[in-house]
Amino acid sequence: MEEIIQFLAGILNREFIRAVFSNPRVKDNVVKAKLRPTEQKGELLFQLESFTKTQAFHKNLTVEETKDELAKLLEEFRQVQVETVSEDITVLISKKGKATIKRKRKKVQAKAADLSHNRKKKYILEEGIAVPFLQDLGVMTQDGKIVRTKMDKFRQINRFLEFVEDILPQLDKDRELTLLDFGCGKSYLTFAMYYYLHELKGYDIRIIGLDLKTDVILHCNELAKKYGYEKLTFLVGDIADYEGVDQVDMVVTLHACDTATDYALAKAVGWNAKVILSVPCCQHEVNKQLEKQRNLHSGKMKSKTEVMEVSEMLGDQLASMEEVLGPIMDYGLLRERFAALVTDGLRAKRLESEGYETQVLEFIDMEHTPKNILLRAVKKGSPAAKSRKEAEDCERFLKIQPTLGMLLAEQKGDK
Repeated sequence: MEEIIQFLAGILNREFIRAVFSNPRVKDNVVKAKLRPTEQKGELLFQLESFTKTQAFHKNLTVEETKDELAKLLEEFRQVQVETVSEDITVLISKKGKATIKRKRKKVQAKAADLSHNRKKKYILEEGIAVPFLQDLGVMTQDGKIVRTKMDKFRQINRFLEFVEDILPQLDKDRELTLLDFGCGKSYLTFAMYYYLHELKGYDIRIIGLDLKTDVILHCNELAKKYGYEKLTFLVGDIADYEGVDQVDMVVTLHACDTATDYALAKAVGWNAKVILSVPCCQHEVNKQLEKQRNLHSGKMKSKTEVMEVSEMLGDQLASMEEVLGPIMDYGLLRERFAALVTDGLRAKRLESEGYETQVLEFIDMEHTPKNILLRAVKKGSPAAKSRKEAEDCERFLKIQPTLGMLLAEQKGDK
């Protein structure tokens, strides 16, 4: 580890552009950190920006203080992406502390970092640089300015690309990669992925966007052809029934409604996809199951058939569960939010049970949309029985049957 610290300390100069520390060892503390150079009163400093799940913290460090901080950061994170004027560097640290450095010289030297302290936020897709698909989608004007009413969408696109940037070391650059975007809609983020990965980063990728709206798919295909994006294709189809590919490297599912997200996640697991990015939406399934339980307990359920079905499913544990969670179940809005959190928590655990290292991240600020949770899963190892048991125990206590658990069981042939 000392060798890595000395190596990184040696590049802390005016050619250093940025470093991004990700893949934390402990997921309930700092989840990401960024380091960039800055200058104050002629002195070279380094600004460290640390992110928890809900907050960001900043501090300015001298070169010597930064060297000391590096030791702490390398203990906390397993991955570091470093950019200098002349190189792109990846540092990977195993669970046992073994470090690997991958260095790649740039064909053309990059522009040195802006050292101003109060600089304007730098986006992956920068304002002022015309991007054709952003212009046609109404986000950007012809001279590269962001349309005022579309600034939230512009920030959302860039935030999503930051998540993609973090997983670049997981993507093989020596072969064609297949990415599948389930429920792509108007495809703001699908076009952004293709532009970023293929045009800016040079990956050989094939992206397939899938959606049920024929007119939207037709328009997206017209735009892809217009830009010359030969390996970007949009198809009309349903997530549950799609069988168009045998192998997928990365699956994206953004705002697929209710159980459509579960079908997309199950498909991704079945393909053994290396990376999964999912922003769930409209988690109604568990809420309906909890509502039925509440109605049965309170005597509001009128259908005898429904009473028998729910009673058989719940058994003797209904009263105890209702006694514990009554303060939530009595109020529709709270029950709905509780159900959404339970749904996404169980999805994360189910992915962990299939060998994925899974993070639950804030996609964009709550002030912009309440649908702001992103699940990022990277295939790291073999199935984890502990995570599966945790998910099953939670489902058993709540007496719920989320779709993802059932789909994964069907894939394995479990009863």
